[in-house]
Amino acid sequence: MERAVDAAGLASQALAGEAATQLSFWHLFLQADLVVKAVMIGLLVASVLVWAVIFEKAMLLRRLRQSAAAFEDAFWSGGSLDELYERIGSAPAHPMAAVFAAAMREFRRSAASLAGGSDAIRLGARERIERAMSVTIGREMGRLEQWMTYLATVGSAAPFVGLFGTVWGIMNSFTAIAAMRNTNLAVVAPGIAEALFATAIGLVAAIPAVIAYNKIAAELGRYAARLEGFATEFAALLSRQAEGASAQRMAAE
Repeated sequence: MERAVDAAGLASQALAGEAATQLSFWHLFLQADLVVKAVMIGLLVASVLVWAVIFEKAMLLRRLRQSAAAFEDAFWSGGSLDELYERIGSAPAHPMAAVFAAAMREFRRSAASLAGGSDAIRLGARERIERAMSVTIGREMGRLEQWMTYLATVGSAAPFVGLFGTVWGIMNSFTAIAAMRNTNLAVVAPGIAEALFATAIGLVAAIPAVIAYNKIAAELGRYAARLEGFATEFAALLSRQAEGASAQRMAAE
């Protein structure tokens, strides 16, 4: 009698183990329909790319903060702006240096107008300098925002792609149920589980993408505001220098 009970227990354990194996992630993927497999693979690839973009942007933002802080220290240290421009103007290594270089190039081209021209000419020169910095900020921010559209797209579309895989899998499951004429839960469960697995993968891809997009977009917005603040202060500094040079010229005359 005891042997019969032990045999029944062993058989039950074996069936449970087999059922668990059949419901494992790998088994669910292998047993899925071809369309559902394609959806799963596409979402997994999208998830890998999402994490690659997240790490790349995190490292980029860290470098930008460090380089901006170092440049501002050098800029406000009281040294010569011409020397700073000669050092970095030909090959600016980060966006703030690029804004500075663009302003200095336009300032040198307009130096005569700023120093000795009429108020209207000086105003036009200042506008050209500010426009040069604004265009540079837009170009640099456009470069920094690459792949942000991808994060937004994955965050919004991945759940629906996963849902499509789920709907397709459930349709196949009900078709199989109708063909077998068996509504036993053990028969229905694997097909529904593999269908729902597609939605789970879609959420795995979408949730990090949405969180990362919001975080990175906020960081880029703060950095853009930092660049615009620097551009405003630098434009005022160049204007004061031009007015000082104009006053010295008038005094000399």
